[in-house]
Amino acid sequence: MRFWIIIIVFINVLSFPALAQPASIILGRPTDTSITASILFKNVQEYYLEYGTQTGVFPMSTNHFTAAANTPDEIDLSSLMPNTQYYYRVLYKNIAGNFIPTPIYSFHTARTKGSTFTFTLEADEHLYDKKGVGSIYQICLANQALDHPDFMMSLGDIFGDDHYPNTITSGELDTLHQYYRPFLGAICHSIPFYVCLGNHEGEMDYYLSKNPPNNLAAWGTKWRKFYYPNPFPNTFYTGNNTVEPFGIGQPENYYSWTWGDALFVVLDAYRDQCDTSAKPKNWEWTLGYPQYSWLKSTLEGSNATYKFVFAHHIRGQGRGGITNAKLFEWGGYEQNGNTYTFPTNRPGWAKPIHQLFVDNGVNIFFQGHDHVFAHEVLDSVTYQALPMAADSTYEIGKLANADAYTSDTLDGTGHLRVTVSPSCVKVDFIRAYLPKDTLSIHKNREIAFSYTIGSCAPQSISEVQESEEWVKLFPNPVRNQLEVYFLGNVIAGKVELFQANGQKILESNQHYIDTSLLPNGFYMVKATSEGKSKIQKMIIQHD
Repeated sequence: MRFWIIIIVFINVLSFPALAQPASIILGRPTDTSITASILFKNVQEYYLEYGTQTGVFPMSTNHFTAAANTPDEIDLSSLMPNTQYYYRVLYKNIAGNFIPTPIYSFHTARTKGSTFTFTLEADEHLYDKKGVGSIYQICLANQALDHPDFMMSLGDIFGDDHYPNTITSGELDTLHQYYRPFLGAICHSIPFYVCLGNHEGEMDYYLSKNPPNNLAAWGTKWRKFYYPNPFPNTFYTGNNTVEPFGIGQPENYYSWTWGDALFVVLDAYRDQCDTSAKPKNWEWTLGYPQYSWLKSTLEGSNATYKFVFAHHIRGQGRGGITNAKLFEWGGYEQNGNTYTFPTNRPGWAKPIHQLFVDNGVNIFFQGHDHVFAHEVLDSVTYQALPMAADSTYEIGKLANADAYTSDTLDGTGHLRVTVSPSCVKVDFIRAYLPKDTLSIHKNREIAFSYTIGSCAPQSISEVQESEEWVKLFPNPVRNQLEVYFLGNVIAGKVELFQANGQKILESNQHYIDTSLLPNGFYMVKATSEGKSKIQKMIIQHD
């Protein structure tokens, strides 16, 4: 009898080397020819960067800089080559006067059309109000790093705390924004980071109007920009070019860019509203005509194969996905869902936001806010809600908000991994688990849900037809358990389970394989023994 030995290497993701580094580095604003590195030292520090296109070979370097303590510098690396992997390190002077290098980090400039790449998404970290837990958030970040994305984005409620909007101070907001630097610095030295604003950031017109400039919104905007470089309009990005008073400048709150075959559009559901309350409802909520006009022209002017739109939530507050998408400014209808009043309530506007999406081929709208994974489709547009990135209970959003959605709601914490290729888009919900919670059925980085848009053909499986029946794989469709029998004198071998795109998700030499945690869908099962293989199409369909 032959035996297959599976060796599992456990990596303690709770010990982040970046937490012990002298500098916290957050990459941002990547373009085809440049990138910005926000570098923060705890103490006054002389340093410089060196970089190149081969690991360990650094023909280019910056000038020398002197950083003030706990004050990030933004260093722009420019004149880079498009669609290129770069490697870099920071060299900083020690007390003996010698320059000490950090580990080697990396980044990729903007992909060209026809490229395949990955990006990751997280949302609702909520460490500031203790709904989120730092230890599970570190695991979520480490899981994203293992996906090797070109960039990552948070869909909001990461820095903020608007629970005390009238008494919070600038110093407290400084602390809240600075608090995330060690967490994000553990991976964002090599993964550029984008911010999509949430409601708890408090950066909305309602608060901007309160005792300006000494208010939650003004302070929050300035501290966010101080610590985290977000895009502003230039030759690569479009977005909000308004220059706001009181030292805010361009708020860097909504923006778009093209990467490979995809258009990315990030909305701010809270600014540009002239709101009369902190939680405007129904027709009182609006993107504001300037942002709406920019969104319309951005979508209509793009010939990208795929189009993705991101916001913290449909219409800013409330709960749910496609039920909200049909109503008011987003969908044009009144609460009853039958009375269409968009022309009356938005005179001069072309059409509701959802119809903009449909008419211009938006593939996926991503949102946070509800703390639960939910997948819905309306008029060919996928509405995708993200789980919390740091929920150690794994069920906050599922218990509270799942009933606001119509299909495909799952518990769990983690991130979304999105892979874009010329022929298809693949979205995976990657769960994060604390080590103590992986001792039975769950495993960290398990794929809880997966779907594709376009044509994702199997990548590495060649279907081998055998004339004799030497193995049975049944039932088909399978519900919670796949049974495997090697017939006759055939030595028991291994069984591998693949998703439709060819990614292997399971390997076993057991006769009974648990499929209860795998999402419904199409799979391929490959049995191998004594040099021969059999591949069988399999459907998993739970009741």
